[in-house]
Amino acid sequence: MEPREEITRLTQELERHNHLYYVLDQPEIADDEYDQMLRRLEELEAEHPEWASPLSPTRRVGGAALEKFEKVQHEVPLESLQDVFSMAELAEFDQRIRESAPAVRCTVEPKVDGLSVALEYADGRFVRGATRGDGVIGEDVTENLKTIRSIPMTIENAPTRLIVRGEVFMPRGVFEALNRQREAAGENLFANPRNAAAGSLRQLDPKIAAARQLDILVFNLQLAEGVSFETHTETLEYLREKRFKVIPYALCETEEQVQAQVEAINQKRYALSYDIDGAVVKVDSLSLRAAMGSTAKFPRWAAAYKYPPEIKETVVEDIVVQVGRTGVLTPKAMVRPVRLAGTTVTSATLHNQDLITSKDVRIGDTVRIRKAGEIIPEILEVVPEKRPTGTVPYLLPDRCPVCGSAVARDEDGAALRCTGAECPAQLSRNIAHFVSRDAMNIDGLGSAIVQQLIDHGLVKSPADLYYLDAGQVEQLDRMGKQSTQNLMDAIEASKENDLSRLIFAFGIRQVGAKAGKILASTFGSLDRLMAATAEELTEVRDIGAITAESLAAWFQSDQSQHMIERLRAAGVNFESRAVVTDRRFAGMTFVLTGALSLFTREAATERIEAFGGKAAGSVSKKTSYVVAGENAGSKLRKAETLGIPVLSESEFLDLLA
Repeated sequence: MEPREEITRLTQELERHNHLYYVLDQPEIADDEYDQMLRRLEELEAEHPEWASPLSPTRRVGGAALEKFEKVQHEVPLESLQDVFSMAELAEFDQRIRESAPAVRCTVEPKVDGLSVALEYADGRFVRGATRGDGVIGEDVTENLKTIRSIPMTIENAPTRLIVRGEVFMPRGVFEALNRQREAAGENLFANPRNAAAGSLRQLDPKIAAARQLDILVFNLQLAEGVSFETHTETLEYLREKRFKVIPYALCETEEQVQAQVEAINQKRYALSYDIDGAVVKVDSLSLRAAMGSTAKFPRWAAAYKYPPEIKETVVEDIVVQVGRTGVLTPKAMVRPVRLAGTTVTSATLHNQDLITSKDVRIGDTVRIRKAGEIIPEILEVVPEKRPTGTVPYLLPDRCPVCGSAVARDEDGAALRCTGAECPAQLSRNIAHFVSRDAMNIDGLGSAIVQQLIDHGLVKSPADLYYLDAGQVEQLDRMGKQSTQNLMDAIEASKENDLSRLIFAFGIRQVGAKAGKILASTFGSLDRLMAATAEELTEVRDIGAITAESLAAWFQSDQSQHMIERLRAAGVNFESRAVVTDRRFAGMTFVLTGALSLFTREAATERIEAFGGKAAGSVSKKTSYVVAGENAGSKLRKAETLGIPVLSESEFLDLLA
């Protein structure tokens, strides 16, 4: 088969299997067979890019990152719905319709709690997708929508132009897994799947959106040129035939049937794989819709019944403190088990000391609890009249409950953080940082190997890496003789790194790679740096009071001193090889722009700093020189506007010489 024909065949086959798997839940082939077809298509498109379609299944994993989202004006406005909050209000809506149309039929659909979007097709090809925005102007998120595998990229026998509306959501299982990952990484948790879906769809990097495994349910036909329909249900079945994943619905003839269906959806809402916050009632007849029209805000032919959040009372039996991978202390209320939103709740997040204090939550208190966004249990308030005598205000510990080190409050927030250099709770993250490229740069120590080293008790501190036994390492999964030797060689070579890398590798708060270079070149050795007072540290260029205090406190810690002595005994270099003796660039700021051919950006920066200068990322009036390589852009133009001297690479070399 010719490559072009094979690309076409594979594209069509993969799209068919996407529909079977992600829309119909009826896969015909195993995952590995699908992956083989996808890899073959990737190979063919790499060899023949001129035949690769912008709608290819290979683009489902995310294309190039965007600089910004362009604004889109919706051809057909994406109207919002009037909310009703009781069966009485819903009955009023129904009766108002039946006054002019007694035999009206209505559909009842679950109201998915996600992000509304419009999908546009031209001649059967997906050309653009946009968020709802304010209903008239939205944002172009086409590349991110391409990563949602239940959205068809092409449609057979399609009208010339087609616009459909749907709700993008994050499935509950995906949301829970994502939050577990974020919690393990010490990152802020998403409050609910809706926030997670909205944040994912508005990522400038489509690869992030692809990794979030978003889905969509289509619920309205906005425009279909050359095709006519009489009812909303006809449009939904038409969209289903065109391979869209369509919202489930029920067609009701009476007010009693509508209310019964609204309640039926409520009863099964927690069994659904996606979040809903209500039910939508719509007039089925499209001609009746047109006759009823819309107000300035809402269509008169639809209403959204909002389910009230479930709130229960329970008792706080204990407050426990967990330490995340980043050292943040997170309090959690352990509550008397209570059935809430479809599951049994035994704990509720308390976030931080500020929240505990503001709500005055104490052990023994009776509290009102709900699920924030129907997912994460949270305490709404204390029931003061039920507080037992003898309770006391709760305060987080001033020592880490895992390692006993002092805790410090973040300067820019309410979090308390453990300062221990060898805290077991932070070990995997600390080692991952210690071996990273800008730190000790130890190749071969990925997260899986690091976790195995921890699980087997081979490392309890980053310093233990220099005492590993090759025979024990070789017994780990996926570590043969050669890979073990390569790792041991990389660890040994890292002993000769400059002091600046070691300072950054320590992971001291507020101390990045740049500060590590400044400190190393200023003090010359780790011992002299350790002996410096906070006052002396503040005299160093670009080291402020907060960073100085963080440095002084870290070096005074028993765990830090233990790790440093272990590193010293292992033969790790504690001296700087970048002490500035020639200060020809002292007080000067350079900006590098464009493609440099004689240096890497990192190498040029090191040369500038070696002569006492500073490399900045943006041009300002304080910039001394701009070094411009090929294809220099906005930074060069700004330098010319401000009258900043511009150097070619050869002129920069002359300065260095």
